[in-house]
Amino acid sequence: MELKTELYLGDCRTELRKISDNSVDLIVTSPPYANQRQSTYGGVSVDEYVKWFLPISNELLRVLKPTGTFILNIKEKVVGGERSTYVMELIIEMRKQGWFWTEEFIWHKKNCFPGKWSNRFRDAWERLLQFNKCKKFNMYQDAVKVPIGDWAKDRLKNLSETDKIRDNAKNGSGFGKNVSNWVGKETVYPTNVVHLATECSNKNHSATFPRELPEWFIKLFTQENDIVLDPFMGSGTTIEVANRMKRNAIGIEIIPEYYNEIKQRFAPLEYYLMEPIIEYETDSH
Repeated sequence: MELKTELYLGDCRTELRKISDNSVDLIVTSPPYANQRQSTYGGVSVDEYVKWFLPISNELLRVLKPTGTFILNIKEKVVGGERSTYVMELIIEMRKQGWFWTEEFIWHKKNCFPGKWSNRFRDAWERLLQFNKCKKFNMYQDAVKVPIGDWAKDRLKNLSETDKIRDNAKNGSGFGKNVSNWVGKETVYPTNVVHLATECSNKNHSATFPRELPEWFIKLFTQENDIVLDPFMGSGTTIEVANRMKRNAIGIEIIPEYYNEIKQRFAPLEYYLMEPIIEYETDSH
């Protein structure tokens, strides 16, 4: 099957309407956070963020397959000395919209910037919220298995009788289940904490994914020839990774500079450019 990479220039609130219902297998994106990226995207206030995002999430709900997954990278900011609640408010409203809030992954930034604040430590993590249309969805867990680690050689060498049964009355095993099942295993399922450095694939963009981040979720939730969508394409990392992993890709970006840069990067490949129907609006993002 011939792969396609579709690039849309325009506001995703409009461009998403061009995508068919129930056609996308995975959405991985990081929209502008509240009151951030003001120099490029204009910024959306904390008080207006949920109202701004719900029409977008409604379109994403429409285009996602019943078996698909939506991964939303987002983080609260500090307002007036305390964490804002806009992310929690957004989760509640999206659930009312019809989304299942299935899981929450944590992106641990191994190389977070040093800093000093009077009332808090440096931020070393971000949320990766998993939403689904249905409680049963495609998930390929074996694709992201990790090495069990050297600790298992000693821990699993001499098992006690308790280790060989599931003992709900004790916490001795630390596993809460039959530890003998781990004997002979070379790989195991990972946790919901993803440990990745914040290396930028494109330093011209104000906020970029490390390539390994979308790659991990593409492995977990899709197979070859599936369709991956990023409605806030930015520097195009998700699109680039999806293409390399033999997935079809759809990217939407409102900033012509970023869009044109991605277009040039994909020039040697076969792709489809979708020009906007409406005028580009600098104050809409």
